[in-house]
Order: sequence, then structure tokens, then C-alpha cells
Amino acid sequence: MHVENFSAWHNLPIGTLENGMGGLDTVFKINSPQHVEHLQMLVDFTKNGWFTYAGRQNQAEAKFFSGECAMLTSSSSALDKINASAKFPFSVNFMPYDDSIKGAPQNAIIGGASLWVLGGKKPAEYKGVAQFLNYLSQPELQAKWHQGSGYVAITYAAAELTEKSGFYKTRPGADVAMKELNLHPPTANSKGLRFGNFVQGRTVIEEEMEAALAGKKSAQAAMDDAVTRGNEILRKFQATVKE
Repeated sequence: MHVENFSAWHNLPIGTLENGMGGLDTVFKINSPQHVEHLQMLVDFTKNGWFTYAGRQNQAEAKFFSGECAMLTSSSSALDKINASAKFPFSVNFMPYDDSIKGAPQNAIIGGASLWVLGGKKPAEYKGVAQFLNYLSQPELQAKWHQGSGYVAITYAAAELTEKSGFYKTRPGADVAMKELNLHPPTANSKGLRFGNFVQGRTVIEEEMEAALAGKKSAQAAMDDAVTRGNEILRKFQATVKE
């Protein structure tokens, strides 16, 4: 949220070469003045008691529906749990943005799990893969999955089917994530990302931001170190790939 979607939402690069889409020799750019200022704001908010860091997963959701905090940033999949647990009215809204950054808000990017198709298999196996992906993409199945999980539908047809069913009227806010994704045509900074071993890269970024929030490092040092350590991971991955 505070790096990937912050960057896309404000049309800032996470890395060079269109966030890695343009080549393996990408490097991280998350120690820009805007990124550092954002982290510094969170550090200051923490000191003032305005912001609480609950953890890397979905621990903050419980703090919200218990009434401990007034605002939450979380996955679109959290909506059903909050609906079931919150004993107060609430609304789902677009992510906040810094209006001093030109062009914000731009558009959000997706996160979460993915399905990957790897190379090196037999043609007959890829026919089976194609049939499976075609099955998963059926509007009726995608609509059911979208409505049941809270995650974004992967096709317009599934979203339109969901809207026609009246689902968004009974689940206010369930369409906000899709509206954020489609707010504006994506740019080189907001069309997504592709970084080698990025699960490890995310861990490094989270560790450094946690150090800043805990008062162990300055915001600048934390983001500089995140870039240095993250680039080491990128270079190790690049060395394993034949272009």
C-alpha cells in the first residue's frame, strides 16, 4: 500500500524501465523525495498517535472493526469480514492522495496472488492450460468468484454481470477497487510492475519501513537502504536469467 500503490496512485516510479517491464536491469526508485516524505509523514503520525502499524498482513482489520481505529487501508477482500464484524456504519472510499504531487490520483494497481504459466512444457499440456484459463475466465464463474472473495474480477464481462445482478447495491463499496484501477489510463508508472524475486524485495522494503516507524532509522536512511538491498536482489535474479 505505502510503496506500490502509493507510487502508482501518484504516478511515481517504483523502479526504472517502466517498473521492470522494460528489462531486467531495472533499479528501485523508492527513495525519491516523495517516497521519503510519505514515510516521514507516517513516522510523525506514529509519534503523535495518529497512525498505528499493525503488521504486514491483515492484522489492522481487527483494529478497525473493533473500533480501535477510525480509518483502515486494506485489501478489497476485507469488506465481507468488516461487514460481518463492524457494529457501526462505515464507507469504502478511494485511497487518500497527496495533492501536492502533480497528477495524483492516477490509478491503482493490483496485488495479491497470481497464476503463472511456465515454459518448457509439451504442446498438449499448453492446450490443457489454455482450456483451464478459458474456464476460469467465464463471466459467470468470474462473477461468482469476485462476489465471493471480494477480489477484483479479471474481465469487464464479469464486472458487468455482477452490476446487473444488483450485487453492488447490496454490498456498497465492493466496486471501489475496480474504479480505482480504471480511474485513468495507466502510465509507465502505474500499469503494474515486474521485478525479479519481488517477494524477497517486498520483505526488504517492509523491514526498512518498520525500522523507520520504530524510530531505529530516519525515513531517508530506511528508503535508501531499501533501495540498496532491493537492488542486490534484482541483480542476483538478473544473473540467473538468460535474455
